[in-house]
Parts: sequence; C-alpha cells; structure tokens
Amino acid sequence: SMYKKKTAVVTSRVHPGESNASWMMHGFLQFLLSPAPQAKALREEFTWLVVPMLNPDGVMHGNYRCGLAGADLNRSYMTPHKHLHPTIWHLKEMMKSRGSVDLFLDLHGHSKKEGVFFYG
Repeated sequence: SMYKKKTAVVTSRVHPGESNASWMMHGFLQFLLSPAPQAKALREEFTWLVVPMLNPDGVMHGNYRCGLAGADLNRSYMTPHKHLHPTIWHLKEMMKSRGSVDLFLDLHGHSKKEGVFFYG
C-alpha cells in the first residue's frame, strides 16, 4: 500500500552533562520496545528515528554543554555546519529525507527543575 507512517524523532544528550537524559532515553526505549498495547500502537503509528546521544564526543571528553568544536550543539539547529556540528547536520538531513516530522522529543536534564516538565 502507499500508506506512509508518521515520523517521530527522539534525541538525547545534546548537552553532555545532562546524564539523566540517558536514563530517560533508556526508560523510553524499554517502554517503546515492550509488549504493552500502548507501545505497540505507537510502533504501528510512527516510524521512530532515535538518537540516544547527540553529542558523544562531548560526553566522552567530559564537557558539560559543548562538543569538541566548543559549540553548544543545541544552538546550532537552524544552520548546522557539516563538520563543526556533524550530528545535528546529519539528524536534520535524515529528518528532511522523511518529508515531515510529526513528533520531536528532545530529552534534557535540568539543574534546578525536579520531576517531569515540558518547555515549549
């Protein structure tokens, strides 16, 4: 059939110091891959693009917010440079190839907020 699933994107660890975002991603993936009826419905409805660690170089080198080029990758989404912000550039290319993105979740940690909250 010509039916095309909706596209959902989930990213984490754009800021290396937000290690709790890895725990959230882990829990999210455990749920999404589970036999729960809600998880099955989400798998049937969406094609999932999941990037568990958007800034692996920054994580590996112990940076708090930046990648190796010294840039906060979360501030480069509008015009990422292929060589200075490669993970953001490739993520955007992948999203463009899908035609549209119906859901985008970007998991972060916060130094002062407690519990679960949304910005935006």
